Amino acid sequence: MAIKDFVTCGLEPIEEVLLPFQEFFRSKSTGGLLLIISALVALAWANSPWRETYAAIWETEFSVGYGTAVLSKPLQHWVNDGLMAFFFFVVGLEIKREFMVGELSIRKHAVLPVAAAIGGMIVPALLYSLVNIGSPGLHGWGIPMATDIAFALGILALLGDRVPYQLKIFLTAIAIVDDIGAILVIALFYTPTISIWLLAIATTLLLIAYTGNRLGIRYHGFYAAIGVLVWLAVLKSGIHSTVAGVLMALTIPARTKCNANAFLHNATIILEDCKKAVQPGGTILTNSTMNSTLLSMQYMAARAQTPLQRFMYGLHPAVDYIIMPIFALANAGIFLGGDIGPILTQPATFGTAIGLVIGKPVGIVLSVWLIAKISGGYPGGMHLRHFIGVGLLGGIGFTMSLFIATLAFINSPELLTGSKAAIFGASIIAGTAGWLTLRGAPASSPQE
Repeated sequence: MAIKDFVTCGLEPIEEVLLPFQEFFRSKSTGGLLLIISALVALAWANSPWRETYAAIWETEFSVGYGTAVLSKPLQHWVNDGLMAFFFFVVGLEIKREFMVGELSIRKHAVLPVAAAIGGMIVPALLYSLVNIGSPGLHGWGIPMATDIAFALGILALLGDRVPYQLKIFLTAIAIVDDIGAILVIALFYTPTISIWLLAIATTLLLIAYTGNRLGIRYHGFYAAIGVLVWLAVLKSGIHSTVAGVLMALTIPARTKCNANAFLHNATIILEDCKKAVQPGGTILTNSTMNSTLLSMQYMAARAQTPLQRFMYGLHPAVDYIIMPIFALANAGIFLGGDIGPILTQPATFGTAIGLVIGKPVGIVLSVWLIAKISGGYPGGMHLRHFIGVGLLGGIGFTMSLFIATLAFINSPELLTGSKAAIFGASIIAGTAGWLTLRGAPASSPQE
């Protein structure tokens, strides 16, 4: 039975007012749309007569703590080091789910997206490095490696049934592997100094969380408290704090306490009791039996869901509609006035653009083509043009590319400005080209 077949329980006046907004935020393309709006607002603000306020706000010191134990950082750092840890936590949960029950859990299904993702990381990095050999911008080789899944899937959602469902799964799997690659790059190559003692503390805390998982602790507060301590230890260790979000996500329980058959059996019994308790003209409030059955159903539903699912469903809206737009607002403000010409023509800018617009699709499509030659064809009746379109969409680096750029060029404002401008331009070109390519792609053939 679909949700549309349910008998309506009635809407409160406030629900009727909020319903259009709820429908808007349920759309798969909404997250990408909000990112675009936030980036445009930041760009306009940074080039307006009030541009000084833009820099002043994000450079404002914000302190948390008590007495001598105080953590003080500029507001932009709180966004990049703090809020983005939640983003990477959700990414970590998605990675874990994908390897447990998703496309990457079946080896033969995982080969194609994993190969495509690896090719889509290596080729852009190589092209960028070739362009920047001997220049100060060489350190930014990791910038064009990443794909922004929110934007890419948002464009696929706009295409609707024009693209096969398998292509959406393929793109999601590529983005997951891309994220793993980006996380490793951040941890290994964009970490200036490391404190072994603090890493040992973080490792101990992660082991405690994992032990709690194995012992069957499913209380959210337990993992949240340990997660804050892990984040703080990793932050002070020298490794970027967002890595803590991914590592913590891997300790979250992902097994249900109640399998499907047991849940269905118990739910049927509860509903039968509820049905027998119905009284003409009565209400749930006055019916003690129905109240108890509702509580039993709530308990059963909680047992059937995993903490991993509850964390994902609980944090996704905050990440998609609050954290990511704030990140874009804090990092997308580029001042295009003054002597911008030399900045836009420097090797780092060109390397970023060519890595995303050319490197990404070449790496992805070449890898897919090679695997298809070996295996004897493309999966799910899809055509090469479908994968060319996905390869182009892979060039939408936005969020991850901006993030790596801020780490690579934290002490080089001109290189950072050029890279950000290239990321914007390349993402627009890649997104438009990908949309046009897939819009004109032939319908998928029936799977053999």
